[in-house]
Amino acid sequence: MTAQKTSASLLLRIRDHQDESAWGDFLRVYMPLVYSYGLKYGLQDSDAADLAQETIRRVFRAIDSFEYDPNKGSFRGWLLTVARNELRRMKNRLDGTTSGSGDTDVARILAEEPSRNEQDKWEREYQLHMFHWAANQVERDFRQGTWQAFWLSVVENQPIEKVSKTLQMSPGAIYIARSRVLARIRNLIATVEGEAHGTDR
Repeated sequence: MTAQKTSASLLLRIRDHQDESAWGDFLRVYMPLVYSYGLKYGLQDSDAADLAQETIRRVFRAIDSFEYDPNKGSFRGWLLTVARNELRRMKNRLDGTTSGSGDTDVARILAEEPSRNEQDKWEREYQLHMFHWAANQVERDFRQGTWQAFWLSVVENQPIEKVSKTLQMSPGAIYIARSRVLARIRNLIATVEGEAHGTDR
């Protein structure tokens, strides 16, 4: 999926298990999210990768029957449930080779319903991954100077005056450049989120 070409609902597309483009987009958006989730619960790198792969595998098997219902929560909420369940299974399997109160605490947390704090952290992680994914998608659509003006002033949070001197651009040009890039990023994110809700925007 590119900034210029966005197809219909991503969730509808991945129901076609042969749609490699759709699954590629899906993996780039959601796999790092699940991987980071595993690391935060104490998994080693390889185990976090296994968690991400198994979670996506379960989505692959279940996506045909998934129906978005705003009264029951978002797709991301459902994905969190899938990831938590798989993490619980993985922790149970690792119980024979790991020990310590930390593992006990994790098992207790996973046995409970996700707290508002956990849901909020999941949502923040999602927003971060989505932003970087979308930024990577749209970067190719802008000239280097435009992109640097956006990156330095928004991502690195450098003062406009400093960016202006660094890039030899007027402050007004920097504001315009970053506004253009942010608008493209927001549009792409809105499209994907609209797709995840089974709607077209």
